[in-house]
Amino acid sequence: MLFAHDTTAALVLAADLVNADDLTDVAALEAFLDKHLVEPRRAATAADVDAVHALRPRLRAVWQASNLDPGQPLAELVNGLLRDSGARPRLTDHGGGWGWHLHVTGPDAPLQHRIAAQVSFALADLVRLRETGRLRRCEAPGCDAVLVDLSKNRSRRYCDTGNCGNRQHVAAYRERRAGREPAERNADGRDPAERDAAERDAAERDEADRDAAGRVPDERS
Repeated sequence: MLFAHDTTAALVLAADLVNADDLTDVAALEAFLDKHLVEPRRAATAADVDAVHALRPRLRAVWQASNLDPGQPLAELVNGLLRDSGARPRLTDHGGGWGWHLHVTGPDAPLQHRIAAQVSFALADLVRLRETGRLRRCEAPGCDAVLVDLSKNRSRRYCDTGNCGNRQHVAAYRERRAGREPAERNADGRDPAERDAAERDAAERDEADRDAAGRVPDERS
């Protein structure tokens, strides 16, 4: 495991939030919060949608700073998120088998503050561990999505939002075969390029899932 469970969970949440162009109503926000185990929580409102949505450009700026200059500007962005979230770290043991762990906001904190605080502490871990290079932009042409590379060998290049990795692998395979006979089909009718690309993408996702396995629900909220 590269990072603590709550750090991994928060980094994945942050990348997904930056990429969440469909986060436009309460139902979409509730689905997003369910996916990332943000609990316990009160029911989301339209005001929460606007407030959480407003975090997206601030988090995208973090990715941009990490790629341009992972020094002072990035630290200032993270410090700003921490400050504005009203983070108040505290140790707690509320049962459920987790033991003593860190919460970074009070239980009644606004939803956007809970998310900002959780994400900011995770980003602070990356800065102090000199791991900000794991905050990357998708390398597929025309894609502006971000990602967090949790692979051990820092090999992840594409996001999960638009099947970018699969499309790039297929394009590269077909380019190599340019001028040759049409690609043979497998017994199941699939193009070998599509099969190989899908297998590579699945392997990358499996590796990331193994790194994130066992993460605890919203330990830092």
